[in-house]
Amino acid sequence: MPAVPSGRPYPTVPLRPMVVTADEAVARGRAFHEVMERRRTVRDFSPEPVPDGVVEWAVRTAATAPSGANVQPWRFVAVTDPERKRRLREAAETEEREFYGRRASAEWLRALEPLGTDWHKPFLERAPVVIVVFEVHKGPDSPRPYYTKESVGIAVGLLLASLHQAGLATLTHTPSPMRFLNDICERPPEERASYVIPVGYPAPDARVPDIRRKELTEILVRL
Repeated sequence: MPAVPSGRPYPTVPLRPMVVTADEAVARGRAFHEVMERRRTVRDFSPEPVPDGVVEWAVRTAATAPSGANVQPWRFVAVTDPERKRRLREAAETEEREFYGRRASAEWLRALEPLGTDWHKPFLERAPVVIVVFEVHKGPDSPRPYYTKESVGIAVGLLLASLHQAGLATLTHTPSPMRFLNDICERPPEERASYVIPVGYPAPDARVPDIRRKELTEILVRL
């Protein structure tokens, strides 16, 4: 374990804890679960615009996530320009054709079969907003980050929860490699794309795969 510097002052502020009774804690947990269990990955989006301010508040919420050494190594790029979304879709589909045609193992493709996915990604154009999430690595104007993927992953979880609470649908898309997104989003090389998240209202006729989530007994271990 690395040595902790002793006697080094650092600024603090009073904690502002939420005061919640035991009964209220359970009720809040249940209510939040009832909202979040309706969250599904959506591929069919309505062209209806996303209300002003929703994305901004969702990103503010995502930015409350803990991060290694509090470096906050994330950047959220909200793409709404139709031409930029078209370029994004074309580049992503190029990588996805390669993935489905050559790079993915037979086992991986079998795992994807129940979800009905393929290289076609029309939602990257149809969704009113596409949020591209970048990991910010050490650069001329950015410090070295710690636990970057873990920190950004937690932030993305909060982002998805916030957008779902606002009644919006999302999808987490991870084309690989993703370097084409630096050019499309005009980001410097120290930023590396990690998630592409279409955001919008689901289409009126949207359908989702008939899948189940694991039961609590399958995922929770008490010791």
